[in-house]
Amino acid sequence: MNSLRSTDIATATPLGHDMPAKIEVRGVRKRYDANGNVEALSGVDLTVKSGEFVCLVGPSGCGKSTVLRMIAGLHKPSEGEILVHASGARTVPTAMVFQNYNVFPWKTIQANVRFGLEMTGMASAEADKRATLWLGKMGLGDFADAYPPALSGGMLQRVAIARAMAVEPEILLMDEPFAALDAQHRRILQDELLQLWQEDRRTVVFVTHSLEEALLLGDRVVVMSARPGKIIAEIQVPFARPRSPDIRADPTFAKLEQELWSLLREQVGKHAA
Repeated sequence: MNSLRSTDIATATPLGHDMPAKIEVRGVRKRYDANGNVEALSGVDLTVKSGEFVCLVGPSGCGKSTVLRMIAGLHKPSEGEILVHASGARTVPTAMVFQNYNVFPWKTIQANVRFGLEMTGMASAEADKRATLWLGKMGLGDFADAYPPALSGGMLQRVAIARAMAVEPEILLMDEPFAALDAQHRRILQDELLQLWQEDRRTVVFVTHSLEEALLLGDRVVVMSARPGKIIAEIQVPFARPRSPDIRADPTFAKLEQELWSLLREQVGKHAA
């Protein structure tokens, strides 16, 4: 393992106050069932700055994924509002990566990545060129003509990420994208996503149960309570960018992970009760 550089550790420095808000979640509540008796979210307020990588953590069922899907426009709040400030410079303001890949088994890998581009009306030749570019970036160039059943879970998640990134969204929404992978593949994809994000710094909201993953990837970790979910803490991650995966070995990393777990332990207990 390479030794840590002094530049890998820095005092926690939030994004500048002059950075515009890309996402605003204001007083959002969400209730389910016909009578609205099940309260999933209780008064969530969250602002995500342009170019910020924000990780949401919390116990199962706390509403992390619900927040993400509302930002994507897939769910509507029962109360409050969610504002997504798209610049209009990109055809697709948001793209989402799910835990279960959501690839089409009857389409080739190239066609899967090209699918979102076709939905934007992009010409076939340009869509092929863009898909080829992103398959190359995700290490899938040799599998363009293969079909999903021939690929491993880690490779399928690379396909899902390539498809989302190919449309060049302003905002990337990721819902536990590595949760179904084994530990080795999960770590590799974490490192690849870290490098990929640091190349263009697009706005990302990332839901995870892994505190290590949140600290490795995020600028800020937002902690949610047990249901009904609300934000109980935010931690600014004190590691400079560009960031090396080697920060996992730093004592500060382990200390922050323990602090996050201390915040979550009681909430996880409430969920289990």
